[in-house]
Amino acid sequence: MTRSNKALLLFSGGQDSATCLAWALDQFDHVETIGFHYGQRHDVEMSCRETIRRTIPDLKPEWAGKLGQDHVLDLSVLGQMSETALTRDVEIEMNEDGLPNTFVPGRNLVFLTFAGALAYRRGITALIGGMCEADFSGYPDCHKDTLDAQMNALSLGLAKPMTLETPLMFLSKAAAWELCGELGGEALVEVVNRETHSCYKGDHETLNDWGYGCGTCPACELRAAGWRGYEAGQKGSSGK
Repeated sequence: MTRSNKALLLFSGGQDSATCLAWALDQFDHVETIGFHYGQRHDVEMSCRETIRRTIPDLKPEWAGKLGQDHVLDLSVLGQMSETALTRDVEIEMNEDGLPNTFVPGRNLVFLTFAGALAYRRGITALIGGMCEADFSGYPDCHKDTLDAQMNALSLGLAKPMTLETPLMFLSKAAAWELCGELGGEALVEVVNRETHSCYKGDHETLNDWGYGCGTCPACELRAAGWRGYEAGQKGSSGK
C-alpha cells in the first residue's frame, strides 16, 4: 500500500540502493535521493545513478511522477581521513580485527547524519537505506542495532521523529534479487543487473552474467553468489 508521505533514499547507484528505489516508489508518494562523493575508488557508481533514476520510474505506471529531486554531497573529507582499500588504490585484504580493509569507519553514520539534516530541510522524516546484516562484508555500521541507535540520536538532535527503512536488512543477496523481481518483474531485474555498479575496484568494463565487475573483490563475490542463488531458485520454481 502506498504511504501518503515522502522519503529520502540513500542512493549509491549500486544493486541494493536501486532495488530500494523500486521499493520506495511502491511505498511512498514522493521519493527523493541523495548520493555522496567520498573519495571512493569505485566512484563510477555515481555515474550510474542518473540512468537508474531515469529508467526505473518508467517500468510501472504507478511509479511515474513519484521520483523527486536528486541531491549529491561532497564528503571527500571522509576519504581523506580513511586509509582503506575503498578509498585508496591498495590490495583488498582482511585486517587483524577480522574486518576487510574496505571498511570505511563511520561511513554509514556520517551518511545518515547528512541525509537526516537534508531531510529535515526538505520536510521529510523517513530515510531509506540498502543496509543489510544478513549477507554482507561484516561492516559494524550495517547492523540494525547500530542504525537504530543513530536514528534515535538524529531524532533527538533534530527534535523530530526520524525513521529509517531498510527493506534488505534481513535478506540474503539471492533474496534481494527475488525482491527485485517481485517489485518490477524481469524488466527491473535487467535494469539492476546491467545498469548498477557494486565492484569495489571500479571495474565497469567487464560484463558478467551478474553484472559489471572484477569478479574477485568482496562486493563482486557477494553479488555473483547472490545471482547464482537467485538463478537456481528461478529454475527450481519453473520446474526446469
